[in-house]
Amino acid sequence: MPCALSLLKIMNPSKLISDFLFSQGITQQIADLIGLVSTVIILLFLAFISYWITKQFMVRLIEIIFKRSKNTWDDALVQHGFVRRLSFLMPIIVIYLAADFLLPQQALAPEFFKRFAMVFFVLASVWMLDSILLAVREIYSKSEMASRRPIRGYLDAVKIIAFVMAGIFIVSILTDKSPWGILSILGGFTVVLMLIFKDTILGFVASIQLSGHDMIRIGDWIEMPKYGADGDVIDVSIHTVKVRNWDKTITTIPTYGLVSDAFKNWRGMSESGGRRIKRSLHIDMNSIKFCSDEMLERFNKFDFIREYIAGKQEEINLYNREHETDTSQLINGRRQTNIGVFRAYTVAYLKNNPKIHQNMTFLVRHLEPTQHGLPVQIYVFSNDQAWANYEAIQADIFDHLLAALPEFELRVFQNPTGYDFSKIG
Repeated sequence: MPCALSLLKIMNPSKLISDFLFSQGITQQIADLIGLVSTVIILLFLAFISYWITKQFMVRLIEIIFKRSKNTWDDALVQHGFVRRLSFLMPIIVIYLAADFLLPQQALAPEFFKRFAMVFFVLASVWMLDSILLAVREIYSKSEMASRRPIRGYLDAVKIIAFVMAGIFIVSILTDKSPWGILSILGGFTVVLMLIFKDTILGFVASIQLSGHDMIRIGDWIEMPKYGADGDVIDVSIHTVKVRNWDKTITTIPTYGLVSDAFKNWRGMSESGGRRIKRSLHIDMNSIKFCSDEMLERFNKFDFIREYIAGKQEEINLYNREHETDTSQLINGRRQTNIGVFRAYTVAYLKNNPKIHQNMTFLVRHLEPTQHGLPVQIYVFSNDQAWANYEAIQADIFDHLLAALPEFELRVFQNPTGYDFSKIG
Protein backbone atom coordinates (compact mmCIF):
# COMPACT_ATOMS: atom_id res chain seq x y z
CA MET A 1 0.00 0.00 0.00
CA PRO A 2 2.80 2.58 0.76
CA CYS A 3 4.40 1.79 -2.62
CA ALA A 4 1.09 2.35 -4.38
CA LEU A 5 0.60 5.67 -2.61
CA SER A 6 4.14 6.78 -3.53
CA LEU A 7 3.44 5.89 -7.16
CA LEU A 8 0.21 7.90 -7.05
CA LYS A 9 2.10 10.86 -5.61
CA ILE A 10 4.63 10.76 -8.48
CA MET A 11 1.96 10.30 -11.12
CA ASN A 12 -0.44 12.87 -9.54
CA PRO A 13 -3.66 11.57 -11.22
CA SER A 14 -5.50 14.85 -10.76
CA LYS A 15 -2.85 16.83 -12.62
CA LEU A 16 -2.46 14.19 -15.33
CA ILE A 17 -6.21 14.16 -16.06
CA SER A 18 -6.42 17.95 -15.93
CA ASP A 19 -3.44 18.44 -18.30
CA PHE A 20 -4.80 15.84 -20.74
CA LEU A 21 -8.21 17.48 -20.89
CA PHE A 22 -6.67 20.94 -21.26
CA SER A 23 -4.59 19.67 -24.17
CA GLN A 24 -7.80 18.51 -25.79
CA GLY A 25 -9.19 22.03 -25.83
CA ILE A 26 -11.18 22.03 -22.59
CA THR A 27 -10.85 25.13 -20.44
CA GLN A 28 -8.46 24.97 -17.50
CA GLN A 29 -11.22 25.48 -14.91
CA ILE A 30 -13.40 22.65 -16.25
CA ALA A 31 -10.36 20.41 -16.72
CA ASP A 32 -9.29 20.98 -13.12
CA LEU A 33 -12.83 20.20 -11.90
CA ILE A 34 -13.04 16.99 -13.91
CA GLY A 35 -9.57 16.04 -12.71
CA LEU A 36 -10.63 16.59 -9.08
CA VAL A 37 -13.85 14.59 -9.46
CA SER A 38 -11.99 11.78 -11.20
CA THR A 39 -9.40 11.71 -8.42
CA VAL A 40 -12.14 11.55 -5.76
CA ILE A 41 -13.68 8.61 -7.62
CA ILE A 42 -10.27 6.90 -7.68
CA LEU A 43 -9.89 7.58 -3.94
CA LEU A 44 -13.31 6.09 -3.14
CA PHE A 45 -12.57 3.14 -5.42
CA LEU A 46 -9.32 2.46 -3.54
CA ALA A 47 -11.23 2.65 -0.26
CA PHE A 48 -13.82 0.17 -1.53
CA ILE A 49 -11.14 -2.23 -2.78
CA SER A 50 -9.34 -2.10 0.57
CA TYR A 51 -12.66 -2.74 2.37
CA TRP A 52 -13.50 -5.70 0.09
CA ILE A 53 -10.03 -7.28 0.49
CA THR A 54 -10.11 -6.82 4.28
CA LYS A 55 -13.60 -8.28 4.59
CA GLN A 56 -13.07 -11.20 2.23
CA PHE A 57 -9.68 -12.31 3.47
CA MET A 58 -8.46 -10.76 6.70
CA VAL A 59 -11.79 -10.75 8.53
CA ARG A 60 -12.62 -14.30 7.50
CA LEU A 61 -9.18 -15.48 8.56
CA ILE A 62 -9.54 -13.85 11.98
CA GLU A 63 -13.05 -15.32 12.41
CA ILE A 64 -11.78 -18.81 11.57
CA ILE A 65 -8.94 -18.46 14.09
CA PHE A 66 -11.32 -17.22 16.80
CA LYS A 67 -13.88 -19.97 16.19
CA ARG A 68 -11.23 -22.69 16.36
CA SER A 69 -9.77 -21.43 19.61
CA LYS A 70 -10.90 -22.91 22.93
CA ASN A 71 -11.67 -19.50 24.43
CA THR A 72 -15.28 -18.31 24.65
CA TRP A 73 -14.64 -14.57 24.71
CA ASP A 74 -13.44 -14.48 21.09
CA ASP A 75 -16.57 -16.39 19.98
CA ALA A 76 -18.67 -13.69 21.65
CA LEU A 77 -16.71 -11.00 19.77
CA VAL A 78 -17.35 -12.76 16.47
CA GLN A 79 -21.05 -13.24 17.26
CA HIS A 80 -21.55 -9.55 18.02
CA GLY A 81 -19.77 -8.38 14.89
CA PHE A 82 -16.56 -6.96 16.32
CA VAL A 83 -14.35 -8.56 13.66
CA ARG A 84 -16.66 -7.52 10.81
CA ARG A 85 -16.67 -3.95 12.08
CA LEU A 86 -12.87 -3.96 12.03
CA SER A 87 -13.05 -4.08 8.24
CA PHE A 88 -14.39 -0.50 8.17
CA LEU A 89 -11.11 0.83 9.55
CA MET A 90 -9.09 -0.04 6.45
CA PRO A 91 -10.97 2.20 3.93
CA ILE A 92 -10.94 5.02 6.49
CA ILE A 93 -7.15 4.70 6.85
CA VAL A 94 -6.74 4.56 3.05
CA ILE A 95 -8.79 7.73 2.56
CA TYR A 96 -6.86 9.56 5.28
CA LEU A 97 -3.41 8.57 3.97
CA ALA A 98 -4.18 8.89 0.24
CA ALA A 99 -5.86 12.30 0.40
CA ASP A 100 -2.58 14.21 0.43
CA PHE A 101 -1.05 12.01 -2.29
CA LEU A 102 -3.97 12.16 -4.70
CA LEU A 103 -4.94 15.78 -4.15
CA PRO A 104 -1.68 17.67 -3.60
CA GLN A 105 -2.66 20.78 -5.54
CA GLN A 106 -6.08 21.23 -4.05
CA ALA A 107 -6.13 23.42 -0.96
CA LEU A 108 -9.41 22.25 0.60
CA ALA A 109 -10.06 18.80 -0.81
CA PRO A 110 -7.32 16.90 1.11
CA GLU A 111 -8.34 18.55 4.40
CA PHE A 112 -12.01 17.80 3.76
CA PHE A 113 -11.37 14.11 3.11
CA LYS A 114 -9.01 13.78 6.06
CA ARG A 115 -11.60 15.23 8.39
CA PHE A 116 -14.24 13.07 6.75
CA ALA A 117 -12.04 10.01 7.46
CA MET A 118 -11.44 11.05 11.07
CA VAL A 119 -15.17 11.48 11.70
CA PHE A 120 -15.85 7.99 10.40
CA PHE A 121 -12.91 6.66 12.38
CA VAL A 122 -14.55 7.95 15.58
CA LEU A 123 -17.91 6.44 14.57
CA ALA A 124 -16.31 3.11 13.70
CA SER A 125 -14.44 3.07 17.02
CA VAL A 126 -17.66 3.64 18.97
CA TRP A 127 -19.38 0.98 16.89
CA MET A 128 -16.63 -1.51 17.72
CA LEU A 129 -16.77 -0.53 21.40
CA ASP A 130 -20.49 -1.27 21.31
CA SER A 131 -19.82 -4.80 20.03
CA ILE A 132 -17.17 -5.30 22.73
CA LEU A 133 -19.65 -4.24 25.43
CA LEU A 134 -22.28 -6.62 24.03
CA ALA A 135 -19.72 -9.44 24.09
CA VAL A 136 -18.74 -8.58 27.68
CA ARG A 137 -22.40 -8.65 28.73
CA GLU A 138 -22.96 -12.03 27.10
CA ILE A 139 -19.82 -13.55 28.65
CA TYR A 140 -20.67 -12.14 32.07
CA SER A 141 -24.28 -13.37 31.82
CA LYS A 142 -22.97 -16.94 31.75
CA SER A 143 -20.98 -16.52 34.96
CA GLU A 144 -22.21 -17.34 38.46
CA MET A 145 -21.99 -13.67 39.46
CA ALA A 146 -24.41 -12.52 36.76
CA SER A 147 -27.62 -13.13 38.74
CA ARG A 148 -26.19 -11.56 41.90
CA ARG A 149 -24.40 -8.58 40.35
CA PRO A 150 -25.95 -7.46 37.04
CA ILE A 151 -23.63 -5.14 35.11
CA ARG A 152 -25.89 -4.03 32.28
CA GLY A 153 -26.39 -0.65 33.98
CA TYR A 154 -22.64 -0.05 34.06
CA LEU A 155 -22.24 -1.13 30.45
CA ASP A 156 -25.08 1.16 29.36
CA ALA A 157 -23.41 4.02 31.22
CA VAL A 158 -20.09 3.34 29.43
CA LYS A 159 -21.94 3.24 26.11
CA ILE A 160 -23.68 6.57 26.77
CA ILE A 161 -20.41 8.23 27.82
CA ALA A 162 -18.70 6.82 24.72
CA PHE A 163 -21.37 8.20 22.38
CA VAL A 164 -21.30 11.60 24.11
CA MET A 165 -17.52 11.75 23.85
CA ALA A 166 -17.72 10.64 20.21
CA GLY A 167 -20.13 13.49 19.51
CA ILE A 168 -17.74 15.95 21.15
CA PHE A 169 -14.76 14.65 19.12
CA ILE A 170 -16.76 14.82 15.89
CA VAL A 171 -17.71 18.44 16.57
CA SER A 172 -14.06 19.10 17.45
CA ILE A 173 -12.87 17.57 14.16
CA LEU A 174 -15.41 19.44 12.02
CA THR A 175 -14.79 22.81 13.69
CA ASP A 176 -11.04 22.33 14.20
CA LYS A 177 -11.44 23.18 17.88
CA SER A 178 -9.98 21.48 20.93
CA PRO A 179 -12.39 18.91 22.43
CA TRP A 180 -11.58 20.28 25.88
CA GLY A 181 -12.68 23.71 24.73
CA ILE A 182 -15.98 22.22 23.58
CA LEU A 183 -16.33 20.49 26.95
CA SER A 184 -15.82 23.81 28.71
CA ILE A 185 -18.53 25.37 26.54
CA LEU A 186 -20.87 22.49 27.35
CA GLY A 187 -20.12 23.09 31.02
CA GLY A 188 -22.14 26.28 30.75
CA PHE A 189 -25.14 24.21 29.74
CA THR A 190 -24.86 21.90 32.75
CA VAL A 191 -28.38 22.63 33.96
CA VAL A 192 -29.83 22.04 30.50
CA LEU A 193 -27.86 18.82 30.12
CA MET A 194 -29.01 17.62 33.53
CA LEU A 195 -32.61 18.19 32.50
CA ILE A 196 -32.09 16.35 29.21
CA PHE A 197 -30.27 13.43 30.81
CA LYS A 198 -32.17 13.47 34.11
CA ASP A 199 -33.58 9.95 33.69
CA THR A 200 -30.21 8.63 32.57
CA ILE A 201 -28.39 10.16 35.54
CA LEU A 202 -31.02 8.94 38.02
CA GLY A 203 -31.01 5.49 36.43
CA PHE A 204 -27.23 5.24 36.52
CA VAL A 205 -27.05 6.21 40.20
CA ALA A 206 -29.94 3.85 41.00
CA SER A 207 -28.32 0.94 39.15
CA ILE A 208 -25.13 1.46 41.19
CA GLN A 209 -27.16 1.43 44.41
CA LEU A 210 -29.15 -1.64 43.39
CA SER A 211 -26.01 -3.54 42.48
CA GLY A 212 -23.84 -2.24 45.31
CA HIS A 213 -26.41 -3.09 48.00
CA ASP A 214 -27.47 -6.31 46.27
CA MET A 215 -31.09 -5.16 46.30
CA ILE A 216 -32.14 -6.95 43.13
CA ARG A 217 -30.86 -9.70 40.85
CA ILE A 218 -31.92 -11.31 37.61
CA GLY A 219 -34.43 -14.03 38.50
CA ASP A 220 -35.59 -12.43 41.77
CA TRP A 221 -39.31 -12.51 42.47
CA ILE A 222 -40.31 -8.95 43.33
CA GLU A 223 -43.64 -7.38 44.15
CA MET A 224 -44.30 -3.68 43.52
CA PRO A 225 -48.04 -2.85 43.53
CA LYS A 226 -47.46 0.78 42.51
CA TYR A 227 -46.37 -0.38 39.06
CA GLY A 228 -48.49 -3.53 38.96
CA ALA A 229 -45.39 -5.72 39.10
CA ASP A 230 -45.52 -9.19 40.65
CA GLY A 231 -43.15 -11.70 39.10
CA ASP A 232 -39.56 -12.49 38.12
CA VAL A 233 -36.96 -9.90 37.15
CA ILE A 234 -35.79 -10.67 33.61
CA ASP A 235 -33.67 -7.61 32.80
CA VAL A 236 -31.92 -4.79 34.68
CA SER A 237 -30.64 -1.84 32.63
CA ILE A 238 -29.66 1.74 33.33
CA HIS A 239 -33.15 3.02 32.52
CA THR A 240 -35.58 0.21 33.28
CA VAL A 241 -36.10 -3.04 35.14
CA LYS A 242 -38.32 -5.56 33.36
CA VAL A 243 -40.51 -7.92 35.37
CA ARG A 244 -42.35 -10.90 33.88
CA ASN A 245 -45.56 -11.14 35.89
CA TRP A 246 -47.24 -14.43 36.73
CA ASP A 247 -49.85 -13.79 34.03
CA LYS A 248 -46.92 -13.59 31.54
CA THR A 249 -47.31 -9.84 30.99
CA ILE A 250 -44.20 -7.64 31.17
CA THR A 251 -44.04 -4.67 33.54
CA THR A 252 -41.37 -2.03 32.98
CA ILE A 253 -40.26 -0.14 36.09
CA PRO A 254 -37.92 2.90 36.05
CA THR A 255 -34.66 1.82 37.66
CA TYR A 256 -34.67 4.76 40.04
CA GLY A 257 -38.22 3.79 41.08
CA LEU A 258 -36.82 0.74 42.87
CA VAL A 259 -34.68 3.05 45.01
CA SER A 260 -37.19 5.84 45.61
CA ASP A 261 -40.20 3.55 46.27
CA ALA A 262 -40.72 0.45 48.38
CA PHE A 263 -40.86 -3.01 46.84
CA LYS A 264 -40.87 -6.56 48.18
CA ASN A 265 -38.14 -9.00 47.15
CA TRP A 266 -38.93 -12.67 47.79
CA ARG A 267 -35.33 -13.79 47.36
CA GLY A 268 -34.95 -14.43 51.08
CA MET A 269 -37.80 -16.91 50.90
CA SER A 270 -36.24 -18.63 47.90
CA GLU A 271 -32.86 -18.93 49.59
CA SER A 272 -34.32 -20.14 52.90
CA GLY A 273 -35.55 -23.42 51.47
CA GLY A 274 -39.12 -22.88 52.68
CA ARG A 275 -42.23 -20.89 51.86
CA ARG A 276 -44.46 -19.47 54.55
CA ILE A 277 -47.96 -20.72 55.25
CA LYS A 278 -49.83 -18.18 57.35
CA ARG A 279 -53.56 -18.77 57.58
CA SER A 280 -56.20 -19.01 60.28
CA LEU A 281 -59.23 -21.14 61.07
CA HIS A 282 -61.98 -19.10 62.73
CA ILE A 283 -63.64 -21.18 65.43
CA ASP A 284 -67.17 -20.51 66.62
CA MET A 285 -66.55 -19.71 70.30
CA ASN A 286 -69.92 -21.15 71.26
CA SER A 287 -68.56 -24.59 70.42
CA ILE A 288 -65.57 -24.34 72.82
CA LYS A 289 -65.97 -26.37 76.04
CA PHE A 290 -64.27 -28.56 78.64
CA CYS A 291 -63.64 -32.15 77.67
CA SER A 292 -65.71 -34.81 79.35
CA ASP A 293 -64.34 -38.26 80.14
CA GLU A 294 -66.20 -39.66 77.17
CA MET A 295 -64.64 -37.09 74.88
CA LEU A 296 -61.14 -37.82 76.22
CA GLU A 297 -61.70 -41.54 75.75
CA ARG A 298 -62.66 -40.90 72.14
CA PHE A 299 -59.77 -38.50 71.55
CA ASN A 300 -57.42 -41.10 72.96
CA LYS A 301 -58.10 -43.21 69.87
CA PHE A 302 -56.58 -40.57 67.56
CA ASP A 303 -53.09 -41.77 66.66
CA PHE A 304 -51.43 -38.36 66.49
CA ILE A 305 -52.45 -37.26 70.00
CA ARG A 306 -52.74 -40.52 71.97
CA GLU A 307 -49.53 -39.83 73.89
CA TYR A 308 -50.40 -36.15 74.31
CA ILE A 309 -53.83 -36.95 75.84
CA ALA A 310 -52.34 -39.43 78.33
CA GLY A 311 -49.45 -37.17 79.32
CA LYS A 312 -51.60 -34.08 79.63
CA GLN A 313 -54.25 -35.82 81.67
CA GLU A 314 -51.64 -37.22 84.05
CA GLU A 315 -50.21 -33.71 84.49
CA ILE A 316 -53.68 -32.25 85.17
CA ASN A 317 -54.63 -35.01 87.65
CA LEU A 318 -51.37 -34.49 89.55
CA TYR A 319 -51.99 -30.74 89.74
CA ASN A 320 -55.55 -31.16 90.95
CA ARG A 321 -54.50 -33.67 93.63
CA GLU A 322 -51.72 -31.45 94.89
CA HIS A 323 -54.12 -28.52 95.17
CA GLU A 324 -56.97 -30.65 96.56
CA THR A 325 -59.27 -29.38 93.87
CA ASP A 326 -63.00 -30.19 93.96
CA THR A 327 -63.34 -31.71 90.50
CA SER A 328 -67.10 -32.22 90.87
CA GLN A 329 -67.44 -28.74 89.39
CA LEU A 330 -66.07 -28.30 85.86
CA ILE A 331 -64.83 -24.82 86.56
CA ASN A 332 -62.53 -25.91 89.38
CA GLY A 333 -58.91 -26.82 88.82
CA ARG A 334 -57.44 -27.65 85.46
CA ARG A 335 -59.16 -29.52 82.64
CA GLN A 336 -58.54 -30.18 79.00
CA THR A 337 -60.63 -28.31 76.44
CA ASN A 338 -61.67 -29.40 72.98
CA ILE A 339 -59.94 -26.35 71.45
CA GLY A 340 -56.71 -27.18 73.33
CA VAL A 341 -56.83 -30.79 72.17
CA PHE A 342 -57.54 -29.64 68.61
CA ARG A 343 -54.55 -27.29 68.74
CA ALA A 344 -52.35 -30.17 69.95
CA TYR A 345 -53.75 -32.35 67.15
CA THR A 346 -52.92 -29.64 64.59
CA VAL A 347 -49.33 -29.44 65.86
CA ALA A 348 -48.92 -33.23 65.73
CA TYR A 349 -50.51 -33.41 62.27
CA LEU A 350 -48.10 -30.78 60.92
CA LYS A 351 -45.12 -32.41 62.66
CA ASN A 352 -45.94 -35.62 60.83
CA ASN A 353 -46.44 -33.93 57.47
CA PRO A 354 -43.31 -34.56 55.31
CA LYS A 355 -44.05 -31.45 53.23
CA ILE A 356 -43.63 -29.07 56.19
CA HIS A 357 -40.17 -27.65 56.93
CA GLN A 358 -39.48 -28.71 60.52
CA ASN A 359 -36.40 -26.51 61.04
CA MET A 360 -38.08 -23.18 60.37
CA THR A 361 -40.61 -21.16 62.38
CA PHE A 362 -43.39 -23.49 63.52
CA LEU A 363 -46.39 -22.02 65.32
CA VAL A 364 -50.01 -22.99 65.95
CA ARG A 365 -51.47 -20.22 68.06
CA HIS A 366 -54.61 -18.40 69.13
CA LEU A 367 -55.05 -14.84 67.97
CA GLU A 368 -57.24 -12.25 69.64
CA PRO A 369 -60.94 -13.21 69.48
CA THR A 370 -63.00 -11.09 67.07
CA GLN A 371 -66.61 -10.84 65.95
CA HIS A 372 -65.71 -13.64 63.54
CA GLY A 373 -64.79 -16.10 66.29
CA LEU A 374 -61.46 -17.30 67.66
CA PRO A 375 -58.70 -17.38 65.02
CA VAL A 376 -56.41 -20.42 65.31
CA GLN A 377 -53.45 -19.41 63.19
CA ILE A 378 -51.08 -21.82 61.48
CA TYR A 379 -47.68 -20.25 60.88
CA VAL A 380 -45.31 -22.77 59.29
CA PHE A 381 -43.17 -23.17 56.18
CA SER A 382 -43.54 -25.68 53.37
CA ASN A 383 -40.35 -27.26 52.03
CA ASP A 384 -41.53 -26.89 48.43
CA GLN A 385 -41.35 -23.35 47.06
CA ALA A 386 -42.95 -23.95 43.67
CA TRP A 387 -46.15 -21.93 43.57
CA ALA A 388 -48.49 -24.71 42.41
CA ASN A 389 -47.03 -27.24 44.85
CA TYR A 390 -47.13 -24.72 47.70
CA GLU A 391 -50.81 -23.98 47.10
CA ALA A 392 -51.59 -27.72 46.95
CA ILE A 393 -49.79 -28.34 50.28
CA GLN A 394 -51.63 -25.47 51.93
CA ALA A 395 -54.98 -26.64 50.57
CA ASP A 396 -54.39 -30.24 51.74
CA ILE A 397 -53.65 -29.05 55.28
CA PHE A 398 -56.79 -26.98 55.62
CA ASP A 399 -58.93 -29.58 53.84
CA HIS A 400 -57.98 -32.03 56.55
CA LEU A 401 -58.32 -29.65 59.50
CA LEU A 402 -61.71 -28.33 58.40
CA ALA A 403 -62.98 -31.89 58.06
CA ALA A 404 -61.46 -32.85 61.44
CA LEU A 405 -63.06 -30.02 63.44
CA PRO A 406 -66.42 -31.77 64.07
CA GLU A 407 -64.50 -34.71 65.59
CA PHE A 408 -63.51 -32.32 68.38
CA GLU A 409 -67.08 -30.98 68.65
CA LEU A 410 -65.94 -27.64 67.27
CA ARG A 411 -67.57 -25.51 64.59
CA VAL A 412 -66.08 -23.15 62.03
CA PHE A 413 -67.47 -19.64 62.26
CA GLN A 414 -69.16 -18.29 59.17
CA ASN A 415 -71.84 -15.71 58.56
CA PRO A 416 -75.36 -17.08 58.18
CA THR A 417 -76.41 -18.04 54.66
CA GLY A 418 -79.76 -18.64 53.03
CA TYR A 419 -79.37 -22.32 53.86
CA ASP A 420 -79.10 -21.49 57.58
CA PHE A 421 -82.25 -19.37 57.50
CA SER A 422 -84.19 -22.05 55.62
CA LYS A 423 -83.50 -24.51 58.42
CA ILE A 424 -85.09 -22.13 60.97
CA GLY A 425 -88.44 -22.35 59.23
